[in-house]
Amino acid sequence: MSRLSKESILSQIKQGLIASCQPVDNGPMDSPEIVAAMAAASVAGGAVGLRIEGIENLKAARKAVDVPIVGIVKYDLDDSPVRITPFLQDIDDLFNAGADIIAFDGTDRVRPTTIEACVKRIQELGAMSMADCSNLAEGLYCQSLGVDLIGSTMSGYTGGETPKGPDVQLVRDLVANGCRVMAEGRYNSPELAALAIENGAYAVTVGSALTRLEHIVSWFVDAIADCKTDCKKGA
Repeated sequence: MSRLSKESILSQIKQGLIASCQPVDNGPMDSPEIVAAMAAASVAGGAVGLRIEGIENLKAARKAVDVPIVGIVKYDLDDSPVRITPFLQDIDDLFNAGADIIAFDGTDRVRPTTIEACVKRIQELGAMSMADCSNLAEGLYCQSLGVDLIGSTMSGYTGGETPKGPDVQLVRDLVANGCRVMAEGRYNSPELAALAIENGAYAVTVGSALTRLEHIVSWFVDAIADCKTDCKKGA
């Protein structure tokens, strides 16, 4: 399998859209064939890269497209809140399946494998690394270890109520401190995706608004339901 160089990957994704092709778990679209179709359709629409979860999904998508792929594996662990690429074996498997960039949870939480060990393994393999962080301190720590991309992915997802909008301020703060930032998390409209780039993000990842049909349909259904309620009040 031929590998893209770091310089080539960065050139391709700069100021572009990364489409996260992650269907709802166990939903009707949760199959490698459909994920590969999502990937191909996303690239046809102009996505410069993809974020793919799961080894079989990654293998299928890798055959369908030639753009850079961010690979992850997700778990629900009993002894840790960390879900994204928690084990070193996951890193090996993602690399062998064709991931160009390997993303892992970069939050400061109880975890089965240290951040340092994850970064070291990715670097040993020769892949690019991405840390999914929730705040500035986590991002700067991962940057100090040599992580290539710092994601705002986990902002709003490590405790408390999840905000409705994206954490643009975190993107600004990370950029101001010299990080190469992947804006991710609730960038669910074209305007918000553009806002991320305007605020210095190296690239922006969009998921639910593009590839989770159940979520998109529910937004419309909820809006209609709210309208019906308001109409009854005004009647």
